[in-house]
Amino acid sequence: MDVIDNNPTSTPRAPATETDDAMKSRARVQFEKWAGSYDRSLFHHFIFRSSYVALMEEIAKWYAVHQRPFRVLDVGCGTGELAAMLAKSDWPVEAVGMDYVPAMCIAASAKISEGGLGTRARFVAGDSEFLPFADASFDIITCSNSFHHYPHQQAAVHDVRRLLKPEGRYVLIDGFRDNVIGWFVFDVMVSHFEDGVYHAPWSEIDGYFRNAGFTNIHRRKINLWSPLCVTIGDVAAQSTS
Repeated sequence: MDVIDNNPTSTPRAPATETDDAMKSRARVQFEKWAGSYDRSLFHHFIFRSSYVALMEEIAKWYAVHQRPFRVLDVGCGTGELAAMLAKSDWPVEAVGMDYVPAMCIAASAKISEGGLGTRARFVAGDSEFLPFADASFDIITCSNSFHHYPHQQAAVHDVRRLLKPEGRYVLIDGFRDNVIGWFVFDVMVSHFEDGVYHAPWSEIDGYFRNAGFTNIHRRKINLWSPLCVTIGDVAAQSTS
């Protein structure tokens, strides 16, 4: 496990000042075009694939402790790769994927249908800041490589907390821009292709989790040449007093 450096290489850029609608509209257009080739992209090979592995590892750790049927929500699910992996597993799990782009949900549903896994996973289109689900309706919520597109990141983390049951877990993965390699990859290269995004430093993400009331917050860094920060936070068990 890599240790997170407490001294970022440079001061992070301030979040974009454009309107929320403009930021979301640009992301929708970009990912609508990308949906058909998403699984064949270099990003999928070098970043997304390792993220799915890390998410499965964290889910396995949670299940090893709790050993009961559980529900997972993958926010920003893309073409549903994580949901497909969960549906193929031996775990007693129901997977729900949500993405802002309807074309991604269509591609994800097709992937699940072709694999004969339709009863174990489903997909809905929705906004990460206004998650269309009831309070305390999921055991685990994941989000990988889409958080930098969210105009109000703290609000998104608060809404995730609302949806989690007692003893639930949130696993967030996004670009680690707190060393030289990460700064170049995410603040220079990715920001060039995805204008207006904001990769928050790990310390800021830690603050989001704390402000939302998560406990046992911890993190690890994965990948060398495209470094990612995996942040995990738990919901406290319900009091019996």
